[in-house]
Amino acid sequence: RRGGDFERVYPLIRKYAAEMGKKVEVLGDLQGPKFRVGELARDPVPLVDGEILEFGISTSEEDKIRPGRITMKPTVEQNALVKAAKVGIDLLIEDGLMKVNVVEKLSDTELKVKVIRGGTLKARKGVNVPDVEID
Repeated sequence: RRGGDFERVYPLIRKYAAEMGKKVEVLGDLQGPKFRVGELARDPVPLVDGEILEFGISTSEEDKIRPGRITMKPTVEQNALVKAAKVGIDLLIEDGLMKVNVVEKLSDTELKVKVIRGGTLKARKGVNVPDVEID
């Protein structure tokens, strides 16, 4: 990991707190895991409101996003996300610009989702799942 703001700012907080004779508590907000859709098979894929799609973990390098299927790379975190997903929860894609709802859980790695708010899906866009607790 490369250094960031914490490594630069924390020593300054300690230095000035000591100079002023003050006790200063420091609280850090750690970023959680990042979830992203995978790569595209071809062009960006239109997601149409009401459409039912497969949403799952890629089964091979060739299993990429295409019409009718959204994939995610098989990482520990992304496997845990799909495993924890339940019927009725929403998956927000690209900062909530697009939204799909889980309508069926086929397995721990495969879901059926319905497009609630469509758009054009591109590669490596973020996925947010506010209603899921991930192990």
